[in-house]
Amino acid sequence: MPLSLLRPSHFPLAVIGVAACSQTETLSSTFSQFNASLLDIFPSGAIFPLARTCFVFEESDGDTTLDLTECPPGLVVLPSMMGNKKLYIGTLLADLCSQILGEVGVLVQAMESPLGNEYLNASLMPILPPLSDIPSPLDRGDSTIQLTSHNSQPEMSRASFNLTAPPPMKRNVSSGPAFRQSTLGIQAPKKRLSTIGTSSSHGRLYKVLGDFFLLAGRIEDATIWYMEAIQLFRGSNDSVWHAATLEGMATILIIEAWSAGHGLHDSTVPSKEPWVEVCEKLTQATALYHKSSTSDGEQIHSLLTYLFCSCVLRHSFLLYSVWSAKGWGPPAFTAMLQPGTRPYFPATLSSMHHDAWVDLERLSSISGVSRSSISATLSQLHGPWLLHLGPRERVSILEAMASIYSCLGYMRKEAYILREVLGCLLDLMVCGREEDGFSDPSSVASSAGLGIQPMSGVGAGWGNVGVRLSESVDGNGSILRLLVYVCQVLGIDLEAVQMINSVDRVASLANDKESILKYEEEIIEGFQEPYGWPELQVGVVREAVAVAEALPGEQCHVFLPRNDKNSLSDFPSVAQFALSSLKILQSVLSPGDQFHLYSTSTRALITASRRGDARSVEYWSGRPVISIELAPLPSVRLPIEKPWSAIQLKFGDPTPLLQGRDPFLYNPRKAMVDKEKSLVVENEHLDFLVLLQNPYIFDLELEKVSLSTSGVEFDSESVRVVIPANSVHQVILSGKALQSGVLTIRGCIVQALGGVSREYILPLYSNEEEQKHLRKRGLQACEAGRAKHPGLASFAGDKERRLNVTQGIIEQSTTPSFRFLECKVVPEQPLLRIRRTSVTHGALMLYDGESSTIRLTIDNISSIPVNFLRLAFEDSTIAHAQQILAEGNLSVYDTYETEHDLINRPVFSWTSDESRPIAPNQNLTLTLSCFGKVGCTHGTIHISYAHLAHQTSAPEVFYLRQVSYPLTVTVYHMLECCNMEILPFPSYAGTAHKTSHPREGVTKELVVDQSSGWCLFSIEVRNTYGLPFDVKFERIRDGVTVTSIFATIPPGSMSRLAIPLNKIVLSEEQLSRPIPTLSDRQFVVTKTSLSEAEARTQRELFWYREELFKSVCGHWQETGGVRTGELSLRGQRLTLPMLKELRLETVEVTVGLAMCEDEGSSLQQSGTKYSLKSSEFIHLCTRITNLSGGMSRLLQRFCVF
Repeated sequence: MPLSLLRPSHFPLAVIGVAACSQTETLSSTFSQFNASLLDIFPSGAIFPLARTCFVFEESDGDTTLDLTECPPGLVVLPSMMGNKKLYIGTLLADLCSQILGEVGVLVQAMESPLGNEYLNASLMPILPPLSDIPSPLDRGDSTIQLTSHNSQPEMSRASFNLTAPPPMKRNVSSGPAFRQSTLGIQAPKKRLSTIGTSSSHGRLYKVLGDFFLLAGRIEDATIWYMEAIQLFRGSNDSVWHAATLEGMATILIIEAWSAGHGLHDSTVPSKEPWVEVCEKLTQATALYHKSSTSDGEQIHSLLTYLFCSCVLRHSFLLYSVWSAKGWGPPAFTAMLQPGTRPYFPATLSSMHHDAWVDLERLSSISGVSRSSISATLSQLHGPWLLHLGPRERVSILEAMASIYSCLGYMRKEAYILREVLGCLLDLMVCGREEDGFSDPSSVASSAGLGIQPMSGVGAGWGNVGVRLSESVDGNGSILRLLVYVCQVLGIDLEAVQMINSVDRVASLANDKESILKYEEEIIEGFQEPYGWPELQVGVVREAVAVAEALPGEQCHVFLPRNDKNSLSDFPSVAQFALSSLKILQSVLSPGDQFHLYSTSTRALITASRRGDARSVEYWSGRPVISIELAPLPSVRLPIEKPWSAIQLKFGDPTPLLQGRDPFLYNPRKAMVDKEKSLVVENEHLDFLVLLQNPYIFDLELEKVSLSTSGVEFDSESVRVVIPANSVHQVILSGKALQSGVLTIRGCIVQALGGVSREYILPLYSNEEEQKHLRKRGLQACEAGRAKHPGLASFAGDKERRLNVTQGIIEQSTTPSFRFLECKVVPEQPLLRIRRTSVTHGALMLYDGESSTIRLTIDNISSIPVNFLRLAFEDSTIAHAQQILAEGNLSVYDTYETEHDLINRPVFSWTSDESRPIAPNQNLTLTLSCFGKVGCTHGTIHISYAHLAHQTSAPEVFYLRQVSYPLTVTVYHMLECCNMEILPFPSYAGTAHKTSHPREGVTKELVVDQSSGWCLFSIEVRNTYGLPFDVKFERIRDGVTVTSIFATIPPGSMSRLAIPLNKIVLSEEQLSRPIPTLSDRQFVVTKTSLSEAEARTQRELFWYREELFKSVCGHWQETGGVRTGELSLRGQRLTLPMLKELRLETVEVTVGLAMCEDEGSSLQQSGTKYSLKSSEFIHLCTRITNLSGGMSRLLQRFCVF
C-alpha cells in the first residue's frame, strides 16, 4: 500500500468483528473465520489496520457453554447473562483506542530506526517491511514506548505515546490555538541524529509524526512536527511530501477554527477571514503536487494524480462550504463534514431555488466567495493527467466535479463533465465484457464494446447458432437518465419521442380538449427558436446513441444467431434517442447522420419486437398530415338534397327555366344549404385524399395510415405507405359509412415502422382560431426580438415558461372550439346508368326550326327501385337569355320575346307521361323532342331520380341522384324572313257575302261579315343554305288551315310571298291589358316613362301583332326530302302603317246610288262606277253598320266633289 505512510488517514486504523457463537461453534473456529475475512480484505503483512478485535456474543438460549480458557488474544466474549452490555462495549472501545495508540508508537519506533528511516526515504511512495524485520534502536531506553494497559481506559493526563522532540529549531515557532493540557508536552530536545542515520532526511519522519499526532487529537504537537517538516522540505525537492504536510496544516487550521466556534479556546479577532489562510496552504499544496516529477512507473503517476485531485477537491469543497453556508461559521463546518461526493447544501438554503441566478449571486455577495473562484479552483482537476487514474477513481473525481458545478448553477460545465463520466462508465462496461469473454473476436464481430460470447466448449458442431449470455441490466436506468439530463442541458430533448408500453399500443381517441391542447402544443413548437450549438448537439447525440447501444439489454433466454451484433443493447432506448434526435435536430443533421440515426432506430425496433420487448416508441416525424379532403364523387353517384316541396312542382313549370335554378332573387335556404356538409351515401365507397410530408433525406416508411373518425360507424382500411425523401406524397384512404348520420373526419392515425399508433387531428380553422394563432405568433416574435437571453437563460424551456405567463391572458379569453371535416351520410340510394341512345357519337345536327326525336334507355343497376323520375334540360342558349333577363336592362317588349323564346321554343322537351317506376335490374326507354334553334352549340339532358319511401308524414327534404347525357348540337341557319308588310286589299262589289259565324279569339260579341275587310300579308324569304327549300305560309282560322301559299326558294335566292288576311279588331278591354311577363319575377320595373297615348299605342302594336301571328304561320320542307320545320315570324316588327291596314274599323259605311222610285228606270253600274244622266234626281243610299258590341252615336256628313 504505497500511500500507507504518506496518507495514513486514508486507511482503517482498527477493525471490529461481531460474531454470535452457538452451541455447535467454538471460540477458536470463530476467531479463525474472523482472521480469514480480514485476509480477504487486507493483504498479509500490511501495516493497517493497526488493531483488530472480535466481539463474540453468546446466544441467550441457555444451552451454550463457552470455554473461556480457549479465548485467544483479540477475541472478547460477551456473556448472555451480562446486564449492561452498552457500558461494557464502551469500555472495550476505549481499550481498542489504547491499542491503536500503542501500535502507532511501535510503528513510529520502527521508523525512527536507521533502517526504518532509510525505508521511509527510499522512494516517493515508501512501503515499510514487516516491523519484525526492522531492528530496535540502540538507545531503546530513551525512546521506550509508553503504552497504557489493555484493560482500562488510558489516562487523559499522560500521553499515549511519547516521542523525543525535534532538533532545536532555528526559528521561532508560533503555534495557533490548540488543546492546552498541563501534562501533555514535548520532551527536552536530544541529539539523536546519529541514531537515525546521516544519509536520510528527517522531513518525512516529522510529517508522519504530525499525521499521527493529528489523528490522536494532539493538534499542538502535530503543528510543531508539521512546521519542522516544512522547514526541511523547503530545502529539498520532495514536493509531494511537502504538499501533503501543507494539507495537514490546513486541516489543523480548520479544526482550530471549529474549536474557536464552539468555545473551546479563547477567541481572537482575526485580521482576515479564517478560511483564507487555509486556502493559501491548499493552493501551495496544489502547486507542489502539480510540479512534482518522477521517473517511476505508471502506478506512481496514478498515485500522484490522485493526490493532486484530492487536494484540489478539498480546496473546492472548502470554498463551496463557505459559499453555500453564507460565510464562515457552524453551517460551513457542517457542510465540510458531510460524507460523499455530492456537496451538502445547508438546511437554511434547502428551500431556495438554488438554480436561480439571483439566488446564486446573492450567496456570492453574502459569503464573499464568488462562484467563478470556486469554478476556477475546480477546473484545475480537468486535464490529461486524469487518464493516469483508474476508471473508478476517475469516475469518483468527475462525479464530484459535476456535483459542485451543478450546485454552482454551471449547468453546461456540469454536462461537459458528465459526458466524460459516461465515457468512463462505457469503458468499464466494455472492459468488463472483455474480461468475462463477451467479445471474443473469434466468435463474433466486435462493435463498440458489444458482442456475444459463445458457450465454453462450443465447437464447430454448433453451426451458426449461439447463446446470448445474460448481463445484468441494473444501472441502465441511471445511465439513461444521465444521458437525458446532459442532452437536455445542451438543448436536446431525448424524450421528445415518448416510449410507450405494450398495453398502450392501441391508439385511442382522446377527448376533444386533450386533442386540442396537444394540437396547440405542436403548433407552438413549430415557432420556437432554436437553442444550443448545432455542431455540439450533433456530437452529443452520436455519443448518446452509442452509449445506449452499449448498455446491456433485457435478459431473454433464447437462442440467437451469432451474427446478431446488438444482442446486448437496450433497443427501445436506442430507438428513442435516435428518433428524438431526428425530430429535434432535423434541420442541422447532415444527410449521413439522418440516415444513420434512422437505420439504427429501425434495426433496434425490429430487434426489440423480435425479442418480445414490450416497449416501443410513439410516432416521431412531426406532423405528417398536411391536409385531408373528400375526393369528389362521380356526378352519377353524387346525392342532391331537395326540399319536399320540389315534388309538388309541376313538370314544365317555366319559372326555373326563366330565372335559373331558384325562382327568388335571394333565398336564405339556398345560402344555408351551400355551407352544409358534404353529402355521401350509406354503404358506398368513399375516397379521402390525404397529403403527407417527409422532411428527411431518406424514404419514410409508415406501417399504417388510417382515418380517425367519429360519429357514425365508418369502415376504413389502413394502408402501408412509403413517402419519398424530401417530398409531399398523396395517398388515398378508402372506406364506407355503415349508417346514416353525420361522419366527422378528425384526422389520421399514423404508425411508423415498429412504433405505436398516434392520432393527428386536422381541424378546420375559423376566423376566430386564425386570429388566435396570429396573436400567439406575434407574442413569440415580440418575445424573441425584445431582449437577448444570456447563457442558459435562452433555454427553450425557460423561454416557454416566460411566454406562457403572457399567453395566459389570451388563453383565458379564448376557448378553442375547432371544427372538423364533416360528411352527411344519407340513406342508400338507387343508381341508374344510360345504357344506350339513338344519337351517334353524342352529336345532334338540325336545321333552324326543325323538330326531331331521340331515345335514351336507362338501367337501374342497384337493388333499390326508382319511383321518382324527372328530366331537366340545359342548352347553350338558356344561360345567355337568363343573364340578360336577370340584368333587367331589356324593354318590356324584348323581355316578353326572350321569355317566349325560352318557354315556347325549347331545344329539348319531354312529356312526363312516359315516367314509370324502374325496378332493380330493369330499364326504361325515354323519347325526347329536339328543336333546332340558331345559336345552340351544346346541350345536356339531366335525369333526376330517387326512391321515395312511403312515410306517414312528409319529411322536410329528400335526396335524389342525377345522371346527365351531354350532346353536341349543330343548327344550320338556312332561311331568313324579312321585310314583312301588310298592304290594303280592297273589296269589290258583288264579292261580299254574309256569314253568321263570328271570329273566335277576337271577341264573342263581334259580328263581322267576312267580306267587310281584308288586308294583304307579304314577306320576303331568303335561302342562305346550299339546298333548295319549299316554303309554305298558311292562313289559319279556328285552328284550321283555310288558305296556303307555296314557293320553292333556290339556294342564294329571295322570294316574296303574299297571302290575304282578314282584318282584325280588338275590344277596348283587350287593348287595355298591359304587356304580360311570362315569368314569376318579384319586381318588374319600367325604365322608360311614356305618355298615356304612347303607352296605348305600344299596347295596340303588341296585341295586334300577337293576333297576326295567330292567323298566319310558315313552314318549310327540304325539297325532295322529308325534313320539315317551322319558319318563325317572331323576329318581325309591326309598324303603325301596318297596324292601320291590319286593324278593322268599328263602323262599316256602304254608299250607293239609286233612281227615284217614280222614274222606273235603273242606273247603269260597272263595278263601283255609275252612269248618270244630267238633270236627273237620284237617291244617295248610305248604310252604316255598327261592328262594336255597344251603341254608338254617329254624325253623318256628305261632301260632293
